[in-house]
Amino acid sequence: MSKDYSTAIKTARDYYNSDDADRFYFRIWGGEDIHIGLYEHEDESIFDASRRTVAHMADTLGELAPRQRIIDLGAGYGGSARYLAATFGCSVTALNLSEVENERNRAMTRSQGLEDLIDVVDGNYEDIPFADEHFDVVWSQDAMLHSGDREKVIAEVARVLKPGGIFVFTDPMRTDECPEGVLQPILDRILLDDLGSPGFYREACQREGLQEIGFEDHSEQLPRHYARVLRETEKMEPELGGEISEAYITRMKKGLQHWVDGGRRGHLCWGIFRFRRV
Repeated sequence: MSKDYSTAIKTARDYYNSDDADRFYFRIWGGEDIHIGLYEHEDESIFDASRRTVAHMADTLGELAPRQRIIDLGAGYGGSARYLAATFGCSVTALNLSEVENERNRAMTRSQGLEDLIDVVDGNYEDIPFADEHFDVVWSQDAMLHSGDREKVIAEVARVLKPGGIFVFTDPMRTDECPEGVLQPILDRILLDDLGSPGFYREACQREGLQEIGFEDHSEQLPRHYARVLRETEKMEPELGGEISEAYITRMKKGLQHWVDGGRRGHLCWGIFRFRRV
């Protein structure tokens, strides 16, 4: 991974490498799939809802073949990579900027006997360390919001994707009609100037020769998920005292509430996008 990080990427890398963040996401956020879930009811476990997102995204791709190559951008602890490799026998590259998360990923991958199918790479999705037209599928879940140059990320996706290949992703987004300034508490928390939007991703992908083939709007799941994580944080707070700093937990609870508020007020959206490289 190039050491010439953008400011946003360096900020995200330092955050996810911190002890507090690693312990929080591993203990609270499901342990394997640290992204937004598809919930069937408000009190469903975070792991089950998050794994449902992975399975449903995979279903939208049809029957994957063992010969196909997939790259997961911002793979976190690698839950999606292990699901795809174990279910379809395909080769998966788990590209992720946090070396701490990647070590957990490698350990869990070995424990499940999937190390021959999964390559965990310390890497940056603004500078994907693979050749042109290398992958059949580019996959990403709730990771691109951390980039300060999402247009560059989309250009990199198009570069490494084979003609006819599929780009499937989710990302917490502002709505196209979001009023100026209302998301500032969220942006201040994640140290970014803005979020992507459906319109932004459609235009950026079109410029790079990526044709939209589907968007499932599951915006109601965004505040549901963050509210579920907030309740779990409050429930487990007494036992986390010796592992995670009080200051981190306080900031996290405040940040989660901002996401809940933004989603319930209709300023945020979330869903599953699919594009094909033409």
